[in-house]
Amino acid sequence: MREGHSPSVSNVRARASGFTLVELAIVLVIVGLILGGMLRAQELVYGARVKNLANDFRVIPAAIYAYHDRFHAIPGDDRNATGHVPGASSASGSGVGNGTIDSAWNSTASTDESRLFWQHLRLANLVSGPADLSDPLYTPRNAMGGIVGVSSVMPAQLQIAGMSGDYQVCSSAVPGRFAKQLDATLDDAQTDRGSVRAVPDGAPMPSPPVATTAIDDSATYTVCMTF
Repeated sequence: MREGHSPSVSNVRARASGFTLVELAIVLVIVGLILGGMLRAQELVYGARVKNLANDFRVIPAAIYAYHDRFHAIPGDDRNATGHVPGASSASGSGVGNGTIDSAWNSTASTDESRLFWQHLRLANLVSGPADLSDPLYTPRNAMGGIVGVSSVMPAQLQIAGMSGDYQVCSSAVPGRFAKQLDATLDDAQTDRGSVRAVPDGAPMPSPPVATTAIDDSATYTVCMTF
């Protein structure tokens, strides 16, 4: 037998421990599939949150109209709320029963119409949530943990300048990316025009809306819809 042609142990081990091009290609394909699946799952989560946010805006108008059809009054502004829905409280002030939901959309005063709006709807079984004003969970929250509120469209309580309609529904702490998707879902994908607009969280009332191109995905916004 001729010597010097048998592979050494070290060469065999080197070849055994390496990867062939086919093996590397398979690994890269698997990694790509995993990353693609993760991105798809993330998009599904984002989509579900936008859907939840949009649902908040869609449910409220239907609840207002249902309450009005049943009691011929506006929730929160109902001067006969104690008779219509036992256990309810009535708002204070001379404007009760005038057909508008007075006070700021995010009011925390227990006698304000926009605050009692939720109690009247809940006791009428038109929306879910606690009817006890002192309950920590009384204030409605969106999927991002922001506040959801309602009031009539009037100069003193309009959140976003230039909007028109009878009522405004506002939702805070909405990430910029979601704000754009929400507008595209509910309106015209333009956050500075139409019936759905956005302003930075904490903006005074009224504030000019922010254009879609100026929305910062990493910032949070208050999105309002009028109807």
